[in-house]
Amino acid sequence: MIRKYLDISREDRWYEIALYILVATVFAIWFRHIYIHEVAQYFSIYYHGKPLINNNDGYYFAEGARDILAGFHQKGDLSPVDYPLSKLTAFLVRILHLDLDTLIFYMPGVVGALLAIPLVLLGHELKNAYMGFLAALLAPITWSYYHRTMYGYYDTDMLVIVLPLFAIWGIYKALTSKDTRTYWIGPLFIAMSIAWHTGLFMVSNAIVAMTLLYILIFDRDKKSFLFFAFLLVSVMSFGFWIKVALLAALTVLFWRSIAALEHYFWLFFAAVAGLYAIFGGWQWFESILHNAYFHRDESLSDAKLHFYAVVKTVRETANISWDTVIHRISGSYVGFILGLIGYILLLIRYPVLLVSLPMVGLGLYAHFGGLRFTIFAVPFFALGAAYLAVLAARLLAVTVQGMAARSVELFVPLALIVGLIYPNYEHARHYIVPTVLTPPEIDALHKLHDIASREDYVLTWWDYGYPVRYYADVKTLVDGGKHTGDVNFPVSYALTTTSQIASKNMAVLDVYFTEKFLIDSTLKGTYIEAMMRYYGIKDPAQFLDYIQKPIKLPKIKQKIFYYLPLRMLEIFPTIAKFSQIDLTTGKEEQEHFFFLANSIRREGDLIVLNNMLAISQSQGVVLYGKNRLQIHRIAQIVMDKDGRSQVNEDVAYPTGMVNIVVLPQLSKILVVDDDFYDSVYFRLFFFDRYDPAIFEPVITNPYVKIYKLK
Repeated sequence: MIRKYLDISREDRWYEIALYILVATVFAIWFRHIYIHEVAQYFSIYYHGKPLINNNDGYYFAEGARDILAGFHQKGDLSPVDYPLSKLTAFLVRILHLDLDTLIFYMPGVVGALLAIPLVLLGHELKNAYMGFLAALLAPITWSYYHRTMYGYYDTDMLVIVLPLFAIWGIYKALTSKDTRTYWIGPLFIAMSIAWHTGLFMVSNAIVAMTLLYILIFDRDKKSFLFFAFLLVSVMSFGFWIKVALLAALTVLFWRSIAALEHYFWLFFAAVAGLYAIFGGWQWFESILHNAYFHRDESLSDAKLHFYAVVKTVRETANISWDTVIHRISGSYVGFILGLIGYILLLIRYPVLLVSLPMVGLGLYAHFGGLRFTIFAVPFFALGAAYLAVLAARLLAVTVQGMAARSVELFVPLALIVGLIYPNYEHARHYIVPTVLTPPEIDALHKLHDIASREDYVLTWWDYGYPVRYYADVKTLVDGGKHTGDVNFPVSYALTTTSQIASKNMAVLDVYFTEKFLIDSTLKGTYIEAMMRYYGIKDPAQFLDYIQKPIKLPKIKQKIFYYLPLRMLEIFPTIAKFSQIDLTTGKEEQEHFFFLANSIRREGDLIVLNNMLAISQSQGVVLYGKNRLQIHRIAQIVMDKDGRSQVNEDVAYPTGMVNIVVLPQLSKILVVDDDFYDSVYFRLFFFDRYDPAIFEPVITNPYVKIYKLK
């Protein structure tokens, strides 16, 4: 009985559907111009007239597109030339004749706006395309979806919700129409989702599982079970084109032999289910058991060495508050509550939408799993809010007649959705994201491109791996995809050790075994284990002590460059964590003292850095809560336009515990312990104190310094 009152069915004409799609898509694209307009008030996003992207990972796929367009790349450069996004980008560059940098800037905003299409189509399947249109106005501009599909955020996120939503539309269409001619739609988009982003494998399997649950509870029609068998093909572990071929063959078989398939139903179903168990089901089960987002412990190598887990340091995987979840999904508390109520009512009225529960559940799981997951719930909360708005207007319209009723049904829901759009608009106006690199940093990488070969290596932290490779066309040791604890350890050690000879030894060994593992696939274990075997050392601590002095290093043909940007300063304590760990026990060393102050005020003799930290100049101590830390050294550093440092350094107390670094040009003060103060990064970037027998500066400016190992 309740479903009768929840009905919002209306007749949709094809031109109305087309108009809804067009208007919603154009609106989403227009909305993304807010970033360009607002960011111009703070800084430029252009480098020599070309817009710069604001997402580090984007340079990975841009590198792949660049190499596809060039027609070659070197072995071991990790260029994603086989990745769908790189292929699509290169294809669009060729047919649109656009500059690559310009295309990757605008592409996420345009492609991400396509979310409007499946929302309108799904609304049409729910017998009200206008509801889908209202959801299509809201969802593409909601906080988290806007963040990940704004101009400049070039990444796979531009289709990571669009494709599964198309799949859900196809599944809904097949289950409600029972038309075997539509059975290929959902499975095809599932297959496309997995091919586009392997992370969607788990989501796709969950959608398929929920489809089975719906069929068992609400349907039980043989045709629906046959469709489910059809759907299983899309989540098998075959390549994309093999799945397409199988889906095409099954489609023809269904069209011509549906009666025979129904007669041999259990045999056919058992055969497909068995194939799935072998070629997909077990893989899904294993991926759940070993997923890093559920198990956040340190990684373990074959030799039982312990390394620091990357998942502990990535902000996107950290727990977030419910307040953040709510705003990222709907933009406001009102929007979230209306969306949740509307979604629940949709499930009651249209039980087939149970197939969307995995995406909604994953979006809410963001509270535990990290902010990257919130976008999965966005379209369904928008659909829920739109449904509630249309339903309320439908109930209100019965109190009036004629054109007035039509106006109520048209404008009341629109007004409600505009009200929900407004807080998202205000957020977008103030969401200013800097570009990944600044022009001086790009200048330095262009110069590096001219002096380094494509086989040379750059040692830097993984945050900068992709842009370094894109602009300088060199190899890196770590990047946004290759950054597990074991591969991060050597790079972290080389940057944070106080011994420049140990840094060189570790860098050369890291390059040597990176190449060695690339050539010889039979090598086992981690690079550190391989280094220990090379010198016949079994104890990790003994090995790290051994490389503190000049040692006989293996011959390498590649040159090694250190890329040291100023921006590395803010994440330096995190970088240090990866090598400040007992490799045998996994016990982390005591955290280093590091404090970076951007807001400084004076109170008499004190320089106050925050509520817990102040510097007493007369007493030569740092007041840290109730502790008094004696100052060892005080250094004021000023850089000229070429990046040369002028250092004014005084020793306060030789036995002091902390050091003060004053950076007047940046209005910053650092308080660090001796290990950080004397680290390779600090000495080479801030102090220009390098051993000329080990390092040679090749490119310097106030924002980045690049050294070459001798």
